[in-house]
Amino acid sequence: MTSTPRLVAFDLDDTLAPSKTAIDPRMADLLVTLLDRVEVCIISGGQYGQFTAQVIDRLTSASPEALEKLHLMPTCGTQYYRFESGTWNQVYAQNLTDDEKQRALAAVEGEARRLGYWESETWGPILEDRGSQITFSALGQGAPVAAKAAWDADGVKKNTLREAAQALLPDLEVRSGGSTSVDITRQGIDKAYGMTRLAELTGIPLDDMLFVGDRLDPDGNDYPVKALGVECHAVEGWHDTAEFLDELIPTL
Repeated sequence: MTSTPRLVAFDLDDTLAPSKTAIDPRMADLLVTLLDRVEVCIISGGQYGQFTAQVIDRLTSASPEALEKLHLMPTCGTQYYRFESGTWNQVYAQNLTDDEKQRALAAVEGEARRLGYWESETWGPILEDRGSQITFSALGQGAPVAAKAAWDADGVKKNTLREAAQALLPDLEVRSGGSTSVDITRQGIDKAYGMTRLAELTGIPLDDMLFVGDRLDPDGNDYPVKALGVECHAVEGWHDTAEFLDELIPTL
């Protein structure tokens, strides 16, 4: 970066931790240390409960003052939470209407079945209503990391399903999500929307932010942040992120 970032933002799955798993104690320590120096944001397709289980519950050494510098943006930034007066509070939520939800659910299930992507062996529900986002997870939310990685190693299935569902939902936004997921939100609402709202609400310009993610390729759900012009750093898993933070933190 040309200047020291005032805020560092992260994707969650496969950036801070393996998909749907809790962060490692090493990562927890790094995040607490980072919070002593700058504001931190986590923006991911997961719902608020996942943020709590994967990250917040593991930050046991973080002071209330540190947590007040942590910004949580579940469901790709369609929701925003801050720690205030000792508790986490929702600042906003761009929830889908009942009609939008039903059409999204019908479209993604119908196209998944048509394409042969509707699996019979799963770990939890395939479809999930997250309020501001409908998520299709091919193997279910609780699938093992290895099974998820093997299902669509080259990303072709997700991209094919995304394009098919998008054609049926021109008024909504359909994106490739995590390793086996497709996310549907209101049109124009993605991680770029979340980062823009973050800049507005914190007063920290996008030029003073740094984003770290594993899906910055054009088909990835982190790409909108890169296209927005935010300084980005690409990683391949949480070990990569930890090594990057080991180098970054002493410069802050």
